[in-house]
Amino acid sequence: MTQSIVVQVGQCGNQIGTRFWDLALREHASTNKRGVYDESISSFFRNVDTRYDDPVDIPLGDSRGKIKSLKARAVLVDMEEGVVSNVMKGPLREVFDYKQLITDVSGCGNNWAVGHHNYGVQYREEISDTIRRAAEFCDCLQCFFIMHSMGGGTGSGLGTHVLRILEEQYPDVYRFVTAVYPSAEDDVITSPYNSVLAMRQLTENADCVLPIENQALVEIMNKINQAVPSTKIGKKTFGDVKTLATGDGGLTKKKDEKPFDTMNNIVANLLLNMTSSARFEGSLNVDLNEITMNLVPFPKLHYLVSSQAPLYSCADIHLPPRRLDQMFSDAFSRDHQLIRADPKHSTYLACALMVRGNAEVSDIRRNIERLKPSLKFIHWNQEGWKTGLCSTPPVGQQYSLLTLANNTCVRHTFSELKDRFVRLYKRKAHMHHYTSVDGMEAQEFTDSLESLTGIISEYEGLETNPPGHAARLPVA
Repeated sequence: MTQSIVVQVGQCGNQIGTRFWDLALREHASTNKRGVYDESISSFFRNVDTRYDDPVDIPLGDSRGKIKSLKARAVLVDMEEGVVSNVMKGPLREVFDYKQLITDVSGCGNNWAVGHHNYGVQYREEISDTIRRAAEFCDCLQCFFIMHSMGGGTGSGLGTHVLRILEEQYPDVYRFVTAVYPSAEDDVITSPYNSVLAMRQLTENADCVLPIENQALVEIMNKINQAVPSTKIGKKTFGDVKTLATGDGGLTKKKDEKPFDTMNNIVANLLLNMTSSARFEGSLNVDLNEITMNLVPFPKLHYLVSSQAPLYSCADIHLPPRRLDQMFSDAFSRDHQLIRADPKHSTYLACALMVRGNAEVSDIRRNIERLKPSLKFIHWNQEGWKTGLCSTPPVGQQYSLLTLANNTCVRHTFSELKDRFVRLYKRKAHMHHYTSVDGMEAQEFTDSLESLTGIISEYEGLETNPPGHAARLPVA
């Protein structure tokens, strides 16, 4: 059985990570009634016997196989300790090993250079040692998940420095990045600088990046809030309504939820669904290495657009097959994408359908055939589908669908970001805050802009080259 380590960096990364661990515990508790430490749980958790002065891990198959104390395979990093401190005072405090926390007090001041060049250099050895310690607890380490935001200083700067460390020290371990992009109305005026400087690192050092836009999360939340009341007639509710935004059943009680927890739950569910095959049995399990193998035809074009459906469900109602088909239709609509884009009006390089729950392989095949005429696939990969079916559904739902698509529509998100960057860069506004940091050169702005422009151009080239025309292949 393989294991994965989650590295949470910055305020956003740690808030999303906290929701992931809470909801992951909820899922495993719902399926593991006997409290036995099995391969499913071991993929993201250690089983620690805390009865001794020096706690020891209880291996799989040990006669003491009952769960003693679960510890997340996680590393928490933040240069402003508030969020991590709150986590260690909250209901999840026993889930995290205090030796896996790295914090400071001053923060990065929304400056990528401070996070990447200042704190990155200062904490490099400690970060390396902490990650190495987490890796040593794994029998077969397969993947790192890095969670961070792009707009601030710690997430973008130190987060991408951590990514570089992983690329250098664990080149054979997959690196999946969940990167939250700021909206155009972001209150951090330098967020375009931070995002573009970080993107160059993501392009060069990640295996897969899952871009998520704050504004898209807000719009999904609004859609859920508008839809859920329609399940009620008078004072009677049909079933127990579960949505992607709820954390019911986790360790965190509703009264203790933070303002952004509902949005972070959507991102956490993305990660739960993507890793479901690594944690539960299924007739068509998708290994994490298969995602990169099937969805990334060119090394640097590894940005995957994600969507989830259904956004909500009524757990006590038996849903007919046409509702299952509607789930597939919804997953390809722009309203369900975690970036503000419409993949149907762009070109697919490849697409993965990861289904959980009460569905059959025939349901997936039927819907692929139904949807294919309305989707444009690149001419050299017309059958570029990867399908997965995990038998364990999300808590409170009959089934769910996660789509991961390498689609040229992502270029629109990147073009908007580039435009915001250029508006600042033309005036050299605020650049002195970056170039005054030791190790930061003005050339990094130019190089990062060229890197982003190159990615946009490659996706545009794949969009506009029809069959029979020689396309300029993306650079390796």
